[in-house]
This record gives sequence, structure tokens and C-alpha cells, in this order.
Amino acid sequence: MIHDSIHWMKYSIKLAENVPPSHLRVGVVLVSEQNKYIASAYAGEGSTTSWLDSLMAKLKTQQIRHAHSLFITINTLSSPTSFDINEVCKEICVNQIYVGLPDPALTGYLAIDPVIAHQHVYRYPEELQREILFQNEHYFLSSKQSLTHSPYYSENRISRLVIDNLKNKGFVITRAELNAHKHRNELVLLICRKYGIEYSTAIGIVQNAISEAFNTKYGAYSYADDTRSLNPDWKEQFLSFYERTSSLPLPDVDIINVGVGGGQEAITLFSNCTTITFVDIAYGGLKIIEDQIPGSKTICASACNLSTVPDGSHDLYISLRTYNSSFFDIQQAIKEAKRTLRTNSVIIISVANGFLCPEQQCIIPGLIVPGTEFIDIYRGMDTAKQVQSAFLQSDFKEIQLYPTNTEIFLSAKTN
Repeated sequence: MIHDSIHWMKYSIKLAENVPPSHLRVGVVLVSEQNKYIASAYAGEGSTTSWLDSLMAKLKTQQIRHAHSLFITINTLSSPTSFDINEVCKEICVNQIYVGLPDPALTGYLAIDPVIAHQHVYRYPEELQREILFQNEHYFLSSKQSLTHSPYYSENRISRLVIDNLKNKGFVITRAELNAHKHRNELVLLICRKYGIEYSTAIGIVQNAISEAFNTKYGAYSYADDTRSLNPDWKEQFLSFYERTSSLPLPDVDIINVGVGGGQEAITLFSNCTTITFVDIAYGGLKIIEDQIPGSKTICASACNLSTVPDGSHDLYISLRTYNSSFFDIQQAIKEAKRTLRTNSVIIISVANGFLCPEQQCIIPGLIVPGTEFIDIYRGMDTAKQVQSAFLQSDFKEIQLYPTNTEIFLSAKTN
């Protein structure tokens, strides 16, 4: 993301500070192809209560017909089934749209949502998303997208568990420091700098802390805590998607399943598979697999480092609900996946896309904004787009995407 884009994002957030607390604090900026300011708006500006009314008046007065970029802190709904940005795009041509967060009132995907329908939509980075959440804390915490509606996830955050594990080993890391060092290697370098230890030592410390965190979270995990408890068709959805990618029966192919988690999913899907290797960063799920599927092979490793798996040794790589995990490097994991696959082999990845709300027995769509209690409905699709991009960069072909109400499936083939 170029520096100039960050400048206008920050400017839009600064504009939103002018909005009275009684209104959702939204800032909007239009920028030309020459990266020059065109117009801006915020709720409560002048005599209007709507940022849209204020901006539309300026567009009319200045006879603006085109903008290269639109920056908006919150993609506000004008009604339960329409968005304010769509009204802007009816009046002027906009090449690119940058969105901070969804409207806190948004509870499901809408086909007319510009984030989904518009080809060139980009997101504000996480640190700026957190600023927007802070500006509008009351609105987001009281929304249905608040993590407090999903107690299991609220109480079992990987980031919190990693901080606790590191502290128990004598390495105190604050939440802010962890949020600023979300990639594993960044956290390793932070430990090196802060405590003056060797890189090789820090790698082991961080690896163990992360492994223990995932083992704690998923060691006793069950479908009672999972969105799939409300989606009895999830197995059929996976098998249907697999059949779109391969004509070979699943039990007949040589499979590597990366990110097995607590093991329940793998037992349901792969118990009849004769040649399969299970990989996970945590040992708890692997032990369950060894007991339940004794003919399988298990490897305790990260998806980003499958060094014990030979090149070109598998026909099918499967990783379900792992690529949106904390401390995960999508590009590196895809490179490792491709290395382990034979020519014209298949890769299937799913991105988790919702959390269970036990009180109301419903699914809260989206993924957590790190360091917050808010579930961003757009974040699952953001991750899916990153996976698609990694497929392309690693020269995969025949890329497919298939969203369901609990996860987004992606597949591709090796050349």
C-alpha cells in the first residue's frame, strides 16, 4: 500500500473526529489521479446530519464528475439494503475505493455491497481499523458483530494465550507490542531486541509459545463451540467442492492435511483415506488423530515450514480454517504447499468466516480484527483474496472460490 494512500486514510479518520458523539463518526475523502484533494465530508458538517448529503452538495456545486480514489472510514448503510457509497458512485465515476470498517449495523452479506460488488476495493490496515473502532467504540461494542456475543472466542484468544505463555517463560510482551508484530518472524526479532538473546534461541521460544497457545485453544475444542454445529451440511459442502476439482475418489489419493486442529474435522472427513499425512503446529490434535486413524502419518510442524515433507510427494493438499490463523504467513505456506505437490495436483483451502453466538444460536459472519473485540464481516473475503493472490504468484491454475455460510473454499491446481 503506497504512502499517499495511508495519508488520505489518516486524513479521513481525522475528519471523523469532527462528528458529534451522537452520530456514527465517519470521514470521507475524494482524491484525484494526481493525488490531489477534491472534496471531503463528515456527518454534522454545516447544516446537514449526513456525510452523504454534505458530499453530494459539494459534488453538485463544484460539478465534480470523476475521482480516482474514495476513502471512507465506515461503509455506512443508507437503509437495511443499500449503501451510501453506491449513491456517490451513481453521481461520479470512482476508480478505487478504500474502506475502513463495515457499518456496525451490517449483519450479513449483501450483493449490492460495494466491498463485494466493486472490483477495485481495498481495506485500511489493521492499526487504522483499530483507530476507527476506538472512535466509534459504543456503536461497535453494542453491535451484533461484537465478540462478546461469542464467549468461547472471547475467552480463548490466541494472542492472549501467546502473551501468557511468553510471560511464563520470562518474556513480557504487551498487547500493543504483539499487535505490532503479528508475523512470527517479527515477534522473534522483537524478543531478540528486547531481551538480547540469539535469533536461534528466540525462534524456539516463540514457536513453543504459539504451539502451546493453539494446543490450549483447540485441545478441548468441540463442535459445540463451532459454527458447524449450526451447519449440518458442512461435510457434504466440502465433498461437493472436492468433486469440482478432481474426478478421483477421495480415499484413493495421497493427501496431506495441514492444520488438523482438534482432529474432529479430520476424523469426519478422512477416516476412510488410506494414504494421508496430518500436520499441525500443536500436538494435541495429532495425538487424537493417531488414536482415531492409526494408519495415518502425523507431523508436528508449521504450515510455513514443511521441511520433513519431501518434494512432490502428494496428490492433494488440504488446509481447512487454518490460513486465517494468527502469526500465519499465507505466501510462504502456499509456496510450501506447492513444493509438496506433484504436477497437476489439487490444493483446497478454506477460510473460516464466522463465529458461533450460543445465546441466539446464530452465526456471526466475519473474522476478528486483531487486538479488538470486533468481528469484521469483510475480513474473511479479504483473507480469501490474499490466498487467491498467493495462488497466482506461485503459478497455480484453475483457481476457484466457493463461499458457504461458515467458510470460504478455494482450490487450484499445480502446473
